[in-house]
Amino acid sequence: MKQLALSVHDVTPHHFERLKRAHALFQDWGVGSRYSMLVVPDFWSRWPLQDYPDFTQWLKARVDEGVEIILHGYSHFDQTRHPSLITRWKARALTNREGEFLGLSQQEATRRLCLGKQQLESLFDQKIGGFVAPAWLYSAGTHRALQALDFRFAEDHWRVWSPTCGKILGRSPVLSYASRTPARLWSSILWSRLSTLVLRPAGLVRLAVHPHDLDQSRLVEEIHRALADLLPRRQLVCYRDIAS
Repeated sequence: MKQLALSVHDVTPHHFERLKRAHALFQDWGVGSRYSMLVVPDFWSRWPLQDYPDFTQWLKARVDEGVEIILHGYSHFDQTRHPSLITRWKARALTNREGEFLGLSQQEATRRLCLGKQQLESLFDQKIGGFVAPAWLYSAGTHRALQALDFRFAEDHWRVWSPTCGKILGRSPVLSYASRTPARLWSSILWSRLSTLVLRPAGLVRLAVHPHDLDQSRLVEEIHRALADLLPRRQLVCYRDIAS
């Protein structure tokens, strides 16, 4: 059967109330624990998980229910000075200073990956097998770091793959939303409408929800519409299922 992978990005205490609403939205559709949470250990270097026990207890309850935890950067904040025009354009146009791993060396990417993985494994008492870079942006050094470390899967805008062997585990563009400007909001709604139609033959569809999506009633309506179209046609899977 064709598959649907649902994820919630930017899981941090900063977005606690929005994340509870995203979880409730999925429960309204009977998703239960069959989705993934992409967790940031220290969002913007201001929201370290260990300083927010109410939030981590809520997350642990979701993990106990079966929700998948994936490492999503370390700070989710890009402080790199990008030397090339292409990376500067990506850092400015594709995200708002949040492509943390876009310009990192292998050494620095390794440090952040190991630190984030250790912290999540300590907090949730389980092995963390996956990594998704903020804004799905990776440097060459990050790719090399992932290859050398014990991550079972990673994803970008177009694919899910095994960092250790390079095998492609699934191909499809991510269905996600944007709300920074009215133009981005309406273009993402158009993309959502088109993708649920165009991707019907695809074996895998990935739908990603960001906390700020819940601030826009039109995006909430569109997420409901997309789920109504996708859920009856597909089996819900987590990324660990895709990588197994």
